[in-house]
Amino acid sequence: MKERAGIQSVEVGFALLQVLGQARGPLMLRDLAAAAGMSAAKAHRYLVSFQRLALVVQDAASTRYDLGPAALRLGLASLSRLDAVKLARERMPQLTAQIDHTLALAVWGNHGPTIVHWEESANAVTVNLRLGDVMPLLASATGRCFAAWAPRDAIAPLLEAELARARRQGLRDMPATMSEVEASLAEVRARGIARVVEVLLPGVTGFCAPVFDADGHLALGMVAMGPAGTFDADWDGAVATPLRAAAVRLSSDLGWSG
Repeated sequence: MKERAGIQSVEVGFALLQVLGQARGPLMLRDLAAAAGMSAAKAHRYLVSFQRLALVVQDAASTRYDLGPAALRLGLASLSRLDAVKLARERMPQLTAQIDHTLALAVWGNHGPTIVHWEESANAVTVNLRLGDVMPLLASATGRCFAAWAPRDAIAPLLEAELARARRQGLRDMPATMSEVEASLAEVRARGIARVVEVLLPGVTGFCAPVFDADGHLALGMVAMGPAGTFDADWDGAVATPLRAAAVRLSSDLGWSG
């Protein structure tokens, strides 16, 4: 398809805004220009226009530049229109084709992590799960993912209840004490993804990758599951790697800086 004509100067100047958006704080002109790949004189001309539009401000004392109120208003407007689940659902078919296993989306509901979308692959696994089902915090990859990033005081009673229930039911590969729970959730945070192997459902392995919003809160979990015999359960394998990457990309699109 023929590339549509644009205004090159707008694209060039936008590099300055990108640099300011990624910087940890205000920048001197020389540093801002260098990071954007242009001369200080050229950068200054763009910055004068951006200041007139309130996209950029300059501190009178330090002479450093930073994003202005107009940039903030644009960012907030964009964030207010984002729907994490909608964006995730749009990406599911491609990810399903790549992973070739059943995918699902989960959000935190009134009673815990709740399945809100389901997409089966040709290599679908037969599971007794439905939309609206609430997943356990310790026996499922979805639950461990949410538990790893949830405020501890908010989920402590649920964790205690699940530990007691697991001990009564004799579930395999489950933490037995709160210290083991903390170690398990620390591993989830370190690896950036949660995993269970035939814990909740016999013969079924699952991963859940976290998606964060602009404030760093867990917006949803992207879940992959499949039969243990054909599902790559390696932490950096053919399922975990693309699932984690998709979650990171979606988080970035929602405004998360990582």
